[in-house]
Amino acid sequence: MKKLITLTTFMLVAVCNVAAQTVDVGVAAATDDRYCTTCHGVEGRGNIGVQAPRLAGMEGWYLKRQLENFRAGIRGTHAADVQGIAMQAMAVKLSDASIADIVSWVSSWEYIAAESTVDGNARRGRTAFGTCAACHGADAQGNEALGAPALAGQNDWYLITQLKNFRAGYRGAHREDSFGAQMLTMSRTLTDDQAIIDVVSYINTLQK
Repeated sequence: MKKLITLTTFMLVAVCNVAAQTVDVGVAAATDDRYCTTCHGVEGRGNIGVQAPRLAGMEGWYLKRQLENFRAGIRGTHAADVQGIAMQAMAVKLSDASIADIVSWVSSWEYIAAESTVDGNARRGRTAFGTCAACHGADAQGNEALGAPALAGQNDWYLITQLKNFRAGYRGAHREDSFGAQMLTMSRTLTDDQAIIDVVSYINTLQK
C-alpha cells in the first residue's frame, strides 16, 4: 500500500509539474488555459482522474487561502495526502501576485454544478449535516465570516476524499491550520465511510 501511495503521488506531481512548465506562473496563468485546467479540467469543472476538484464557482477568498496554505506547507504535506502533495508541489512556486491572478482568472469561469456520482442515504445524511450547517449554512452555501466554503455543487468524490482525509488526520493537523483543525474535529462525528457518503449524498440535493 505504501508503495502504491508513493507511485500515485509521483505520477500526480509529474502531471502537475508538466502543467507548471507549460506556462510561466504569474500573469500568464490568468490568461493561458494550459495551466490549472491540466488537472482541474476544462473551465475548472473538476477531474476525477487526478482527484482535482471543481474550481469554477469556488469563492475567491477560499481559493486564495488554500493556495497560500499549500504554498506554506500547511496543507499537502502528509504522506498519505496524495492529491495534496501534488498540489503543494505546484503552489510552492506561486508568488502573491500569481495567486491573485489565478483567483481573478478562476472567478471568470462559468459556474456549473458538478454531477452526482455517489448514491448514499440522503435522508440519514440530512441528519448528520445538521452539524455541518452550523458553519457551512443550511443550504451548504458557505459562510465567509466563519471561513467555511460552499459545499453545494462541489464534486462529491472530492468532498468524500477530503472528509476522509480530515477524519484520518491527513488534513487539518498542522498547528497553523485553525480552520482545518475545526474540520478535523467535526469530521470525526462521521463515524464510518458510509456516514460520509450519506452526508455527501445529502449535499448533492442542495446544488446551488
